[in-house]
Amino acid sequence: MMMGGMYTPRFSNVMIGYLNLATLLASIPVIGAGLWLAKGSTTTCSSILQTPLLIIGFVVLLISLAGFVGACFHVAWALWLYLLAVMILIGVLLGLTMFGFAVTAGGGGTQVQGRPYREYHISDYSSWLQKHMQDIKYWKPALACVVGSKACPKISNWTPMDYLQHDLTPSQSGCCKPPTSCTYSGGMPVGAQDEDCFRWNNAPNILCYQCDSCKAGVMEQVRQDWHKISVLNVIVLVFLICVCACGCCAFRNARRSVSEYPYGVNRMSKINPRWDYYWWRWFRDRREQMY
Repeated sequence: MMMGGMYTPRFSNVMIGYLNLATLLASIPVIGAGLWLAKGSTTTCSSILQTPLLIIGFVVLLISLAGFVGACFHVAWALWLYLLAVMILIGVLLGLTMFGFAVTAGGGGTQVQGRPYREYHISDYSSWLQKHMQDIKYWKPALACVVGSKACPKISNWTPMDYLQHDLTPSQSGCCKPPTSCTYSGGMPVGAQDEDCFRWNNAPNILCYQCDSCKAGVMEQVRQDWHKISVLNVIVLVFLICVCACGCCAFRNARRSVSEYPYGVNRMSKINPRWDYYWWRWFRDRREQMY
């Protein structure tokens, strides 16, 4: 944009600088949240969410630093690195988002008739999530998280009326009680029933922690968290695409910043003129021939 023969500061450089500053600051709570989860959060009883959160936070931090330095100080190589990293991150996030939506397909539980809570079944979830939770390497720390969260002691004194009036979290529904369909006589299951009915034990340290319904409850919690992250990834993707477009403009401006000549004015030496000078002359000659 030209004013009085002089050019205003290039808006794209200023905008990309502010965008990257905002992204840099936003990466700090993302990294903090990942570290907090790694220390044993009781909100998500699965370690599969901790590592991606930390990686995304640090990658966004480094990319923001490169873009901020490149745009504000006209460092062309930093902007090259920034644009390349943003494009790679866009591709990775796109893949993770598609994978996240595929993993979170299904589930949601089944509403128990006459009760406010839902019950969950392993077969309702994706095969990848089922295989992941069946692996003792992942299930053991997830179960320890459920036990450590004190989810079951919170409802240990509930009466039958409480179960008719209050909702349950997925882990409480699957791990802290037997399936609603179970029938007991003298504390023993009667007839052919769900296998979880036989796994249930009223002992506080056993309950239904070894039930398939408990694994399904944890999978439901993971599914909900992954779905939220996938939606967030879509927002981040749109933001990164906008930043990448501005970064392309900022990179072009960084290459031209060594010259005071505005766009459209050719800087030419007698020995080695700019390449676009020849195109300008070609278009000028053709226009003169037309008129």
